[in-house]
Order: sequence, then structure tokens, then C-alpha cells
Amino acid sequence: MFNLVLVNPQIPNNTGAIGRLCVNAGATLHIIKPIAFDIDEKAVRRAGLDYWHKLDLLVWESIDDFFTNNTIKDNAYFATTKTDKPYFKAQFKEGDYIFFGSETAGIPENILHKYKEQNITIPMTKEGRSLNLAISTGIVLYEAIRQNYDSFYK
Repeated sequence: MFNLVLVNPQIPNNTGAIGRLCVNAGATLHIIKPIAFDIDEKAVRRAGLDYWHKLDLLVWESIDDFFTNNTIKDNAYFATTKTDKPYFKAQFKEGDYIFFGSETAGIPENILHKYKEQNITIPMTKEGRSLNLAISTGIVLYEAIRQNYDSFYK
């Protein structure tokens, strides 16, 4: 129903949790290399991710590879702390792409700039600088599902 896109993920436990989220939400997970850890079958089995085989997973060699093979116009949102537009103001539609950057660097600036009108954020107090990546994906993905609930569950 939706596409979660992880750009250069760094922490395997976050990616594992996001994979579980995608399986349960019926979302496709796109992982854009480089990846800071191994995601082959042996590695994910060792990490206890016994549901990984159920995941609709696409791995891209680079961000350029992803954009060359996917049409992105107004059907994508880019999660960042560098905007004031809250995620719940976005009008999610079935098939949309929801991008999240790496835990250390976020989404590259040139992409955020190119798609500035589609940047979204999760409101937070000034006490923290960001949320955990797995938590953030869950917050935004389930808002997208909430907005499309009738088509998701019927």
C-alpha cells in the first residue's frame, strides 16, 4: 500500500524493526545503499528476524539508481527535522513513497531542497534533536494508513 524508503541506514536493529513494521502494515521497504551492515539471509536469521522472508524488500545500489527506476513527483514525502510542516498535514495516497534518511545524516540536502514542498516533520519539543528512526517510520506510516483506512482494511 505504501513504500518506506531508507536512505543509507546505519543501525541494523532499526532496520529490523522497520522491516517488521512493513510486514505488518503491508508496506514495501526500499533500502538504498550504502548500508552500514549486512542484510543477507544468514545475517538477518542470526539477528532473529525470522519474518524477513515475508518482507516486500527492494535494495537499490544508490540514490541515483532508485530515482532512475522510480517515478517520483508529488507521490513522495521526505521526513526531516529541517521543515516546519507536520506529517499529519500531508495528504497521503496509496502507493506513496515516504523517505527517511540515515540515523547519522538524514536525507541528503540536495534531495530535501528539490522536493521542499514535500518535506514533512514530526513535531517535537526543543529538548531533543530527533526521534529514533524506527519510531519515526511507525508514526508517519500509520498516519498514512489512518488517512487511507477504508482502502487499507476493506
